[in-house]
Amino acid sequence: MLRARYWGAALLGASTPAIAAADVPDVAVDIPPVHSLVDRVMGELGSPKLVIQPGASPHGYSMRPSEAGALENADVVFWVGEALAPWLKGSMDSLAADAESVALLDVPETGTLAFRQGATFEAHDHHHGHGHGHGHDHSHDGTDPHAWLDPENAQAWLAAIARSLSDADPENADIYRENARQGKAELDELMGELRARLAHAQDTRFIVFHDAYQYFENRFDLSAAGAISLGDASDPSPARIDELRELVNALDVDCVFNEPQFNPQLVENVFADTGVDTSIVIDPLGTGLPPGEGLYPRLLRQLADGVVQCAAGA
Repeated sequence: MLRARYWGAALLGASTPAIAAADVPDVAVDIPPVHSLVDRVMGELGSPKLVIQPGASPHGYSMRPSEAGALENADVVFWVGEALAPWLKGSMDSLAADAESVALLDVPETGTLAFRQGATFEAHDHHHGHGHGHGHDHSHDGTDPHAWLDPENAQAWLAAIARSLSDADPENADIYRENARQGKAELDELMGELRARLAHAQDTRFIVFHDAYQYFENRFDLSAAGAISLGDASDPSPARIDELRELVNALDVDCVFNEPQFNPQLVENVFADTGVDTSIVIDPLGTGLPPGEGLYPRLLRQLADGVVQCAAGA
């Protein structure tokens, strides 16, 4: 029985080529959103192995033996890149030296953005830079690695994933390409849905827990007022906290979003006496969502839900 598709309405007239009898590559991926994209392309042929488990921060992680084994056995590894998980490069060099490594931030069609500076942000200029400059030390002067939160990047990555899998498994190349094509079409539908939902929320004033959302903001004409933590989720300084508290009062901020990976008490302690809503939880990784091809679209819908909820309470 074929696996159910979750990404959108079935495309009329679309058909998936018959599954060929071939050795499907062993595939490892870094984070749940990338796992979802690769799972969409692999379809009924197989599923990738996830290295960084749901709920864990990719900025720093200690692999379990089963996760190290997934890397060691992989023919292909898809990962965002060193800008997100600098520790993973060494593990791949030692455990997956013979595997093809595909750093998705390096896919030429990927639109990238620089890290935002400071605790508070100016309004977006709403354009994507193309090209790279992310350092290996996760410098805040480099590329923001959270690029999967722009669904146009996800579309580019679906195509790149299909290319790499086709090279590794030519007998099933038509299946990978067709699955990627359908996935890209489904993301077109999803972007239309989210633009309509967020059209009346574009003036919502919010602060995020860590600066991971600017790709989503940039794609859907939203703009965070600031972030408690830096883009690598490091602890905020007292001066940064003071600046954000002043911002809440000066700009009449509507919401401060929590994240499940981090201590919600910090948000409560800092902002409890400001009257701002701190009850909404958003997440860039899909924590709590079932891993698999359905995670990515559900993740984007959850982010939109958070913004819409904030706007409704404003």
